Amino acid sequence: MLSQDLLDAVIRQTEQSVIDDALLARLRSAHPGAHFTACMDDDIAANAKPVATRPGFNLYLVNSSDHCLALTNDLDAASGIVLAEIIPD
Repeated sequence: MLSQDLLDAVIRQTEQSVIDDALLARLRSAHPGAHFTACMDDDIAANAKPVATRPGFNLYLVNSSDHCLALTNDLDAASGIVLAEIIPD
């Protein structure tokens, strides 16, 4: 379960950084109960809806409760965050 406060903090940190291994390490250190991953936004299924859209990235939530990872928009079911980088055309 993730909170809106956590999402807001992650968004702020990501807006002030590049999406790279160093950012993921800082996020993991600051928020040890959540799982973080990064990818390119075009690696996400076309029908997936981000929970937040910012210039340069979309933020998705991951639910791992059924032993398989699935994207979700339900904060109560979420255990992780995907930072999906958008590369302008």
